[in-house]
Amino acid sequence: MMNRSDLPDTIPIFPLPGALLLPRGRMPLHIFEPRYLAMIEDAMKTSDRLIGMVQPFEAPGKESRLHSIGCAGRLTAFNETDDGRYMITLAGVSRFRITKEVEGFQPYRRCNVKWDGFARDLGPAEHDDGFERDVFMDMLCRYFEDQGLKTDWDQLGDAEDELLINSLSMLCPFPPEDKQALLEAPSLTTRRETLVTLIEYALRGGSAEMMQ
Repeated sequence: MMNRSDLPDTIPIFPLPGALLLPRGRMPLHIFEPRYLAMIEDAMKTSDRLIGMVQPFEAPGKESRLHSIGCAGRLTAFNETDDGRYMITLAGVSRFRITKEVEGFQPYRRCNVKWDGFARDLGPAEHDDGFERDVFMDMLCRYFEDQGLKTDWDQLGDAEDELLINSLSMLCPFPPEDKQALLEAPSLTTRRETLVTLIEYALRGGSAEMMQ
C-alpha cells in the first residue's frame, strides 16, 4: 500500500471515455496507440509507476477537456505481444484533483495534481453498514437479465461490500458522466446509493451505453 508521501505532484494522464478505475480496484488495459505505448514505457522507469485515469469530455467549440477528478493506478502487470502492443493491469491507488495541465515534449498528456481530500483511498477497504445485500442482489439480477449481461453469481455473492460495489461501478455499462459520478462519490455508501439509482433508472427504461 502506498503512503501519501509516495505520491508525485505530476503524473501522466490516460483520458479514456467510460473507463472507470477506483481505489483498490483493478483495470486491465490493451495499449496500442504510439503515444500511450510511450507513456507506459516512461511510467515503468519511475519508482511509483502511476498513471492517472481521467474521463474526457467535449466542450463546445474547444478540444477535448478533462474532468478535474480522476484516479491513479499503479502499473502492476505488463506483457508485450508479438506485434508490439502492451497488455497491462492498473491497481487503483487514490483519486486526485487536477490543478494544471503540464506543457512538454511528451506525446501524451501530463498534469499537476493534488491528493488532498482523498485520504480514505489509501486506507483499508471501506464497509457499507446500511447495505441490504439481498435486496440489492435481486435488483442486480433483474438488471443483468435486462441488459443481457452474464456473471459468476456465486463469486459475486461472496464478494466483500467494497469489492462488489466498486467492481459493478467499474464494469456496468453506464454512460461516462454516470461513471464520473460514481468516481466522485465521497464514500462507499454514497457510491452504492448512486449505483442503485443508475440501475433503477435503467430498469425503468433509461438509456445505458453498451459495455465496450
